[in-house]
Amino acid sequence: MAFIRSLVHALWLLITVVPYAFHILGLAALGVRGDRLYWIAAAWLRQCITSAHWLLGIRYRIQGEQHLPVGQTSPAILLVKHQSTYETFLFPAIMPHPLAYVFKKELLRLPFFGWAMSRLDMIHIDRSQRAQAFNKVVLQGRELLARGIWVIMFPEGTRIPRGEQGQYKSGGTRLAIATGAPVIPIAVTSAKCWPRKAFVKHPGWVDVSIGPPIASEGREPEEMMAQVQAWIEAEMRRLDPDAYH
Repeated sequence: MAFIRSLVHALWLLITVVPYAFHILGLAALGVRGDRLYWIAAAWLRQCITSAHWLLGIRYRIQGEQHLPVGQTSPAILLVKHQSTYETFLFPAIMPHPLAYVFKKELLRLPFFGWAMSRLDMIHIDRSQRAQAFNKVVLQGRELLARGIWVIMFPEGTRIPRGEQGQYKSGGTRLAIATGAPVIPIAVTSAKCWPRKAFVKHPGWVDVSIGPPIASEGREPEEMMAQVQAWIEAEMRRLDPDAYH
């Protein structure tokens, strides 16, 4: 039954992404830019999360929302634990500000999904050119943050299996220091229901815990990232103790 439900959900995503992508591409061709296109994409992601609830039995609960900055142009860099695709769908659906993901440019080649992403205010980078890639992140990140768009990054760089810890890279804290924006650490237990690289999903609760903002002024990137890592990993063990032995 879990396989059938997962198959139905996957087919639903494949079917629904097409009209949303064409809507975004069509408006972009007419010269529409910015937040309007973003919220169309967020609407599709929101229905992805809703369909995961009804078809897969996956629900989420959030704590720590009071830690998010207030104000239309208040900057923030979200540094998030990455366990599955679920959180990439979830955050645009629940955050009050538009988000700009930092991601590898190869994703732009994905039919419909990637084509639509190419029209949004995102930061796509060439990982083979590290220095140039980071300069692009800072340049675009500073512009987006000034417009009230929050930058979201996965400091481990890739999806990490449940109960494991990846290597935290300092790109997010380097961006924070370069722009003066605070960092918001976030723990997510998505792998309990939507395991890394798994087709079959399982019903249950995904916990999202938003940590207190960490100021970037006067900090060093590695030292600041160590604080982010310590908070996220401690919170993961609190939220999902069965995964850690």
